Amino acid sequence: MTTTRPTDPKLLELLVAPGSQNPLRYDAQAQELIDDIAGLAFPIRDGIPIMLIDEARRFDDAKG
Repeated sequence: MTTTRPTDPKLLELLVAPGSQNPLRYDAQAQELIDDIAGLAFPIRDGIPIMLIDEARRFDDAKG
């Protein structure tokens, strides 16, 4: 079972998407960092952002 720990807001302000360097949007409900431009969602596990492209979830809202 995974517990949800709060993620440091100051840390979230510093992070950008790996590879693309796009800004990220925090989705607190899904516990993900969203790269809207690339259409990738990076999980946050136990309060730790997992910034690996192989761990990212693709979604259909990609713009380009």
